[in-house]
Amino acid sequence: MTSPSGTLLVVDDDEANRDMLSRRLERKGFVVTVARDGSRAIELVREHSFDLVLLDVLMPGLSGLEVLRELRQAHPATQLPIIMATALSDSSDVVEALRLGANDYVSKPLDFPVVLARIQAHLSLKRAVEEATRLERRLEQRNSDLTEANNRLAEVNRRMRRDLDAAARIQETFLPRGEPRLEGARFAWHYRPCDELAGDGLNVFALDENHAALYVFDVSGHGVASALLSVSLSRVLSPPSDPASLLRAEESGSANGNGRSGRPMAPAVVADRLNRMFPFDEATEQYFTMVYGVLDAATGAFRYVSAGHPGVAHLPASGPGRIHDVRGFPIGLADQPYEEKVLMMAPGDRIFLYSDGIPEAMDGDSQAFGGERMLEVFERSRGESLDGAIAALLAELGRWSGQAGLRDDVSLVAVEYLGPPA
Repeated sequence: MTSPSGTLLVVDDDEANRDMLSRRLERKGFVVTVARDGSRAIELVREHSFDLVLLDVLMPGLSGLEVLRELRQAHPATQLPIIMATALSDSSDVVEALRLGANDYVSKPLDFPVVLARIQAHLSLKRAVEEATRLERRLEQRNSDLTEANNRLAEVNRRMRRDLDAAARIQETFLPRGEPRLEGARFAWHYRPCDELAGDGLNVFALDENHAALYVFDVSGHGVASALLSVSLSRVLSPPSDPASLLRAEESGSANGNGRSGRPMAPAVVADRLNRMFPFDEATEQYFTMVYGVLDAATGAFRYVSAGHPGVAHLPASGPGRIHDVRGFPIGLADQPYEEKVLMMAPGDRIFLYSDGIPEAMDGDSQAFGGERMLEVFERSRGESLDGAIAALLAELGRWSGQAGLRDDVSLVAVEYLGPPA
């Protein structure tokens, strides 16, 4: 077993010197091998591993300098320290030995404490270099592993980005496909997810020549799970022309031949059916809030139901605005029937359906934007178009949230009633 002190090769043609030096070094804990000439020294170094070589300069046959030159071709000074033993007067040998790569030299006759000190110093330096090399290799390996992991992570992120972009495009397909063609009313909307995918959803579309459906919903949570439920809701709340639409079902009265009744499905019925279709799932703990309504352009009646959602903002043509809060439980959390409300609109009136990302937007002091501040913005923009009113609100929200930005999805549907169709 290798001694903790190290393995040494002592090369000297003088047997007495070899024996004396090897015994004294062994008593210091070294494992010592001896060679009587240069050829044997080169042979031993090829066959065995040594921590240090103590090499005599003057030897018959191959000189110490020739052996040094041979050993340095395969063994750098940091890997195999070589200390030359030379006569005190042979300074030229010392210079040549150092030029050829010797680490150090000792003078003959040998002073053992000096020899021991030189050996220990160079072994300590060798071990320090070996430890630094080992640590450097470990660092290189860890850097290589980290680079590989980063490359894998980058590829996963690229795939996730592609998937998220594709999912976001799917969500966008359920947004309004233009303003409903309904005489007596104008519509506008805005949809801004706070992340790649949103839990909010909205739509506005004509049910027939006199009625339009409009809704905003908000799925609990964020991320992929919320977005999946959002897509499912958008599909079942799509226009009646979609085969998957919940709104194709008959409400009452006689069918008109295409499987639909003559009247749009009442908002309370829509909410009740959604409540049965999407019961609370304890595994995902998901539910959603919603406001869903139907506008009758012939009468100005807006019938709606609120399921745990922020109230409808009503801005009369003249007079102060008001938020109509309706108590109702989120979809999937209770079995009680939903209460339907009616808001009568006069020509010039506006209503706004919105998600809680607007009133709950925070400023730098964690103060909520609030419903009253939202109404104030709508009142200041009475003379502007619906799109202008929405733009004014978004600008105010941007100033309010500042550099932190909006932390939740923002969804908004606006309606202006113009009066009964001619």
